[in-house]
Amino acid sequence: MKRNSDSGIGSNYPWHKQRPVIEEPRPGEALRADRLIVNMGPQHPSTHGVLRMILTVDGEWVVAAEPDIGYLHRGFEKLAEMRDYDGTIFLSDRWDYLASMSNNIAMSLAIERLLDIQVPERAQWIRMLVAELQRIASHLVFIAAYGLDMGAMTPFFYCFRERERIVGFFEALCGARLTYHYVRVGGVAADLPDGFLEELEKFIPMLQSGFDEIDELLIYNPILIERTSGIGIIPPHLAVSYGLSGPMIRASGIPYDVRKCHPYLFYDAVDWDVITHEACDSWARVWVRSQEMRQSLRIVKQVVERLKEMPAGEVRVKLGRSIRPQKGDCYVAIESPRGELGIYIVSDGSGKPYRVKIRGPSFVNLSIAPRVLPGVKIADLVAILGSFDLVMGEVDR
Repeated sequence: MKRNSDSGIGSNYPWHKQRPVIEEPRPGEALRADRLIVNMGPQHPSTHGVLRMILTVDGEWVVAAEPDIGYLHRGFEKLAEMRDYDGTIFLSDRWDYLASMSNNIAMSLAIERLLDIQVPERAQWIRMLVAELQRIASHLVFIAAYGLDMGAMTPFFYCFRERERIVGFFEALCGARLTYHYVRVGGVAADLPDGFLEELEKFIPMLQSGFDEIDELLIYNPILIERTSGIGIIPPHLAVSYGLSGPMIRASGIPYDVRKCHPYLFYDAVDWDVITHEACDSWARVWVRSQEMRQSLRIVKQVVERLKEMPAGEVRVKLGRSIRPQKGDCYVAIESPRGELGIYIVSDGSGKPYRVKIRGPSFVNLSIAPRVLPGVKIADLVAILGSFDLVMGEVDR
């Protein structure tokens, strides 16, 4: 429609004569009135970190969703290439800050493969112990935060009550409660303190009881099931094609777990099951994590028994002041709480890694969001995205 502004107040002013006649719609007028572009984040509480989702919405329905990442980028891979091999371990604490022990283990295993050294048996069992306690603590934070996303506050306190007790054990090990730097190249920083295993044995039944309470309060809550069932469905073929791992792929019915498929430490020497679910939806992803905690506790019981039978001994290989692997490269993967955490390192024979590449599970799992989120309501988007269990420190690195 042609608009001419030669009539009305102000038409006699001299600058008015210089205004062009607008033949086309003004910017934005050609857009459909029922579609909007909305920013969800990077300060939105339900994105669990500095994640920005650029949403195109049609009323209540999501038409398109594009993740915009990089707000927390700290360049860990390049920082690792600027430090000696020992110095890369403390960086790993800060990738996925809810799974620092797992990150320590992944980086240490990669460096140890380059060095071609064998870690003492006791140190390997201790690594398994802290890895599974870390998995439980991480899943507890997920369930607590997911409950808040769905409007349930009470489970948050129950989950953090149990997590704080686990963090207390970590504090007894290394004096830290978030970034531990406990697992080192060649083993662990120190042996278990006196009375540690006995206190942990007393805690195991309490933790088992806590899982039952959490299941009753949230996991099998009819409101949560109604909110999360049948939405965010990821079929098995789609999960595989996007390279998903961890609870994300196991909730789509695929029993892929690095601990079973590519055993490391002594995971092939203990009895436990890979938890899967066939529903492929958001509730299945929550349920899988809740049951994985029980399997981790099952592993913890066996590791505690093994460590009690084992005589005290060395927990770290004695290495020189400067670690210098031979030229070569390696890829090592572990099962972190969020999936396959892979470390690729290239050595040029110097005291620093030539190249470091991190295969972060949260980063890969997030890639399916543009495929899954379109076609759902905005209210359901929070439930779906929350079920991914993203940690932005690992996504951005």
